Amino acid sequence: MAVRRPAVPRAAPGSSPAAAPRPGSPLRRVMALRALWVLRHEPRAVLFSRRYPTVEARAEAFNGSTHVAVPSDSDFLKALLFELRLTEDQSFVEHRDTSTRIDHSSVRSVRVEGGDLWPVVAFQKSGLIYACLPLVEEALEPRPPLLTIPGLSQGLALLFGILDYISPSRKNEAELSAKAGQLRTLIIQACPLGTPLNANISSLSSSFDDIQVVPADVKQPAWRSNTYKGKPQVNVCITEKVKCMQYDKRDVVDMWQVYGAVNCKCDIEGAAPNVTLTLNLPTNGSPLQDIFVHHCVTSIDPAMLMSSSVNPLDDSVYSGPYKFPFIPPSESFNLCYYTSQVPVPPILGCYQLTEEGSQCKITVNLKLHESIKNSFEYCEARIPFFNRGPIAHLEYKVSYGQLDLSREKSLLVWVIGQKFPKSSEVSLTGTVTFGDIGEEHPTDYVCTGNTAYVKMYFRIPDFTLTGCYVDQHSVQIFAPGKPKITASRELISSDYYIWNSEASAPTMYKSLYY
Repeated sequence: MAVRRPAVPRAAPGSSPAAAPRPGSPLRRVMALRALWVLRHEPRAVLFSRRYPTVEARAEAFNGSTHVAVPSDSDFLKALLFELRLTEDQSFVEHRDTSTRIDHSSVRSVRVEGGDLWPVVAFQKSGLIYACLPLVEEALEPRPPLLTIPGLSQGLALLFGILDYISPSRKNEAELSAKAGQLRTLIIQACPLGTPLNANISSLSSSFDDIQVVPADVKQPAWRSNTYKGKPQVNVCITEKVKCMQYDKRDVVDMWQVYGAVNCKCDIEGAAPNVTLTLNLPTNGSPLQDIFVHHCVTSIDPAMLMSSSVNPLDDSVYSGPYKFPFIPPSESFNLCYYTSQVPVPPILGCYQLTEEGSQCKITVNLKLHESIKNSFEYCEARIPFFNRGPIAHLEYKVSYGQLDLSREKSLLVWVIGQKFPKSSEVSLTGTVTFGDIGEEHPTDYVCTGNTAYVKMYFRIPDFTLTGCYVDQHSVQIFAPGKPKITASRELISSDYYIWNSEASAPTMYKSLYY
C-alpha cells in the first residue's frame, strides 16, 4: 500500500506553487528571498552568503511585530547547526527535540538572538549545508500554511541548482573555493534583487561579457536569455524515482512513494515561442498528485492542482490528460514535478540476518512484480556491514547473478544484471565471518546489533511506474519549421531499503524519508 507524503513544498526550478490565495491576501504574491547561504559543517565555514536589504525591508513591513532580523553569518551558522543536531552537545532540548517537532520537510525554525527565524529552508548534502530564507508577505504569528508561501518552492529549487553546480567540485578544495567565488556572479543572474529567475545555475555564464543583450523592442520573457537559430527540436524526458522502506513485519507497514520530474530542452527560434506538451496515463495508470510547475507555464487546468497526497481523506483524483502550455527557457529545465501513490513497489524483498558469534547468516529474497518491465540498465543489491570488522571469510550461494566483495571488505554487492529470470525471483544465502574491528571500518549509529539493510540500485529505461508518457504527436509548437520531437522516460531507485526482518525496525529512518 502507498502512504501519504508529508507536506514538503517542492517545485520545478524557478517555479511557484499554484495555490489559492489566502483570504484577505493579494491575488498575486511576489516570490523573493531575504538571504542565501552555502555552509560547511566540518570544519565550520561560510562558503557563500548573500543578503538582500530591499527584501529584508519588505519583510519588516509585512511581518510587523513578528519580524525577526537575519543574524550575522557566524551566528546563523551556529544556530542552524544546533537546529540540525550537528553539534557535539547531543542533550535533549525541548523546543527542538520534542515529539511535536518531528521533521517532515526541509523547512525549519532556527532560534537566534532575536527570536525564531522562520521559514528557513535548509538541507545537508555531502558535508555542505544549503539554506535560504524566503519572504513571507504577512505576519508570522500564527504561522501561515507552507503551501501559501510561494518563495519556499522557488528557494528550494534554487538551492538544488546551487547543489548541482557545486557538487562536481567536492573532491577538490581549490575547485570548491573557485566555484564558491564564481557563485557570487552567477547568483546576480539567477536571483537578481532576491527574486529567483533561473535555478539552473550550471547553464549560466560566470562572465558578464558573455551575457546576451536582448533588444528592448522584443517582448522576450526574462527566462529566455538568448534567441536560438536553427532547426526546431524538443527533447522531453520523464524521470521517476521510487523511494521505498520494506520491513517484512506484521506490525510495521511497508512504505513507498514515487517522485517524478519532466525535463525539457526546447531549441526553437523566436523571442517567445509557444509550446504545448501533454502527459498521458494508460487506463490502469496511477494519477499524478502534488503537481508543481515551472513559472514559464502560461496556464493550467485547476483540477490538476487539486489532487494532493497530503490529505488522505481528499478524494479528488485527476487522471489526465495533463496539458502544459508554456514559453520555454533557452536552457534545459524541469517543466513540472509530481508525486504518485502506486499500488505496489517494483521489487519486493525480504532480508534476514542472524548473528552467531563472529559469524552472520544472511538470506535475501527478491521478486520483481509482474507489472514491471523486465529490462534493466543495471540492477544490484548492496549489503553493507557496519560496526564490524572486515569480512574475513565468505560462503554463499546465489540463484542468479554474481556476488562481489568490496575492496574495503565491508560491503557485498549482488549484481543481478539486466534481467530477472523467468520466475521473476532471485535468492541469496550465505555465511559471513568477520575479523577484528578497526578504526578504518564503517560505523553507523542506526545499524547497531542486527539492525541492517539491503539497498537496491536499479534503472529501467523507457518505463515509468505510473505509466506516464509523452505522446510525441501531441506536442504542439507554434513556431516556423517542422520540429523534431524526442521523448524518453526512465525509472530510477532512490533510497530503496529492505530492512532485516529479524531485528527491530528503525523508526528514525521511517520519519526521515516519509
